[in-house]
Amino acid sequence: MGEGSTTILSLVLNASMEYLSSETSTPSQIGDRSTSDVVVRIRTEDGRDDRLYCHSQILMEKSKYFADRLSENWPTCQILDSRNCVDVYCQESEFDHHVSVLRLFYIIVDGLFDDLWHGVKNAIGILQVAVKLGCPQIITACVNYLEAVPWEESEEEEILKIIPRLGSQVEPILARLLPVNHSSIMAIFLSTIRFATSSPLPIMNDLKSSAQEQLEYMLTEDDDAPLLTADDEIKSEVKECVKRLYGRFKNLLEALLSEVELSSDGGKMQSFQSFLSDLSWACQILTKLEIMRELVCNWMDASDKIVKVVKQARPTTELIETKLRVVEVAAKILEAIGYGTVILPTAKRLHMVKVWLPFVRVAKPLIDSATTTGDDAPTLKMDSELWQSLESTFVSIILALPSVEQAEILTEWLENEHIQYPDLTEAFEVWCYRSKVSKRRLSFISVNHDKIDAH
Repeated sequence: MGEGSTTILSLVLNASMEYLSSETSTPSQIGDRSTSDVVVRIRTEDGRDDRLYCHSQILMEKSKYFADRLSENWPTCQILDSRNCVDVYCQESEFDHHVSVLRLFYIIVDGLFDDLWHGVKNAIGILQVAVKLGCPQIITACVNYLEAVPWEESEEEEILKIIPRLGSQVEPILARLLPVNHSSIMAIFLSTIRFATSSPLPIMNDLKSSAQEQLEYMLTEDDDAPLLTADDEIKSEVKECVKRLYGRFKNLLEALLSEVELSSDGGKMQSFQSFLSDLSWACQILTKLEIMRELVCNWMDASDKIVKVVKQARPTTELIETKLRVVEVAAKILEAIGYGTVILPTAKRLHMVKVWLPFVRVAKPLIDSATTTGDDAPTLKMDSELWQSLESTFVSIILALPSVEQAEILTEWLENEHIQYPDLTEAFEVWCYRSKVSKRRLSFISVNHDKIDAH
């Protein structure tokens, strides 16, 4: 027998396994040959054959299967040791659970059942046998136990595989796994987005991060569809929450700009960094919901101020991490612009390049060279694809500008000491090609103009 089942059997044997017969008022106990009138043979395909001496009154009361087999309606019944004999066939893996069920018949107090399962796996095995043999009392006790206790992931998978096959009587076990209605999903989503975009005390940052992760998971389409569809109500609430988040960020930005040197109040810079992390996460959500425009425009309007705050801050190890957080948000904003998610006029796109291209080319070597020099130094977690993605975004934005503006940017790039990043070679090659063939490619325009003027 398995270790878990052996434990169950020993506990059952040690418990009060006496059944008081209403007719004879004498105690009955499983295995008591002096009072037994039925032999139950548990048999497997592998040839295992164990006999348990039982009592017909108990078997018939506890199990529909035995009630049928021992009734007068059953055509034949084997005789063994001058007793009725009932065969029960099972797989080897089910053997211990069949023995456990028979022994559980002999427990008087229902409450004892709560202490006898010793694990989800054993309870599932006993439940399957109880359903097979038609044992309502044990089925109820198993269901109550499994419905109440925690499950490990492997146990949950087994429950999903087995329980649905056992009928409606065990359905309460699946209650925690059933799909949730739309109104419940909406309620928890709205509560979570409000908390995730709030600015709680630092001690609650882990809780906020967890909320942000779950929101992103709710909206992600992976092997399963997103948990909810992004309708107008969801989009409106998310936009409002991010708007309030950005409003607090902007207020802090203005407060930092008013300080001559950002070294006296480290708390403000920590808050600034926290806001940047939240805005970086917000970009992920807004992108999924296709509502990035407002944040892009707000960030664009504040870009000069953000760069100024970082530049006037006293150089510290923490400042390097702040620069990284700024780059992370800027990269997402620029990506929305560069790939047409948010459409902006030429002047604003040009302004974004002129603000963030110099900032990024100076920030990258500082961030790349940053190392942890002590317990107090932050551990920078950089996305390995961040710089490559940002470089591609700059190329995309530059190539969408008028050729004259492209030439200005490329000239500055070729003369800059930080020419290696971002590498604008691709933009330079495209500009050269376009410039060389432009007269030939656009010659039809002047021809058409001449024809129009002639008329």
